[in-house]
Amino acid sequence: MEEMGVGMEHGMYWVYDYLFTVMWVVFFVYWQAKAWNVKTTQRMEPLWFKVVRSVLLLTGIALFFFDEIPLPWLYKRFYQPSALSFWVGVTVTATGLLFAVWARTHIGRNWSRSVTIKEGHELVQTGPYRLVRHPIYTGILTGIVGSAIAVGEVRGVVSILLFLGSFWMKLTLEERWMREVFGAQYAEYSLRVKALVPFVL
Repeated sequence: MEEMGVGMEHGMYWVYDYLFTVMWVVFFVYWQAKAWNVKTTQRMEPLWFKVVRSVLLLTGIALFFFDEIPLPWLYKRFYQPSALSFWVGVTVTATGLLFAVWARTHIGRNWSRSVTIKEGHELVQTGPYRLVRHPIYTGILTGIVGSAIAVGEVRGVVSILLFLGSFWMKLTLEERWMREVFGAQYAEYSLRVKALVPFVL
């Protein structure tokens, strides 16, 4: 992203080159560190389901971190990036990742990276879960949108769609299981709170 450093002092180019990588790496390190202290799994998604959604997710990640994929159309610009669009992207990405961290901290030991039902699973409706039913997905998708704004290329849009597809698969199964476990309580919650976008979706 060095070309977006036009007009910046030469010593600031490293910000454009590495800031997004640093934000996402710190986020993933945090996520991995928090993955251990969770409740025992009682029910888990089928292996094939996990493989499909993981392939979508990893492909979406790869589009941002590999800029020599032999598909030239991925690198077509849908607008000319600037310092302003870059910092808008940074702000949106940071906001999304921090929202996901808030949700992860708030859900505590009920969290899982796979679709699961935990022993003693609780229906959390406070904190970010008052705003959306799946705030971790909302936060990460917002982070991807911010990254796509900064990149300004078709690959960013494709990555958003891949992440959305993976998360939609996951939340659809989670919704079904949560309705089975919590019944009318979850039905009432889903009527009151949207899944991903407050008041919209």
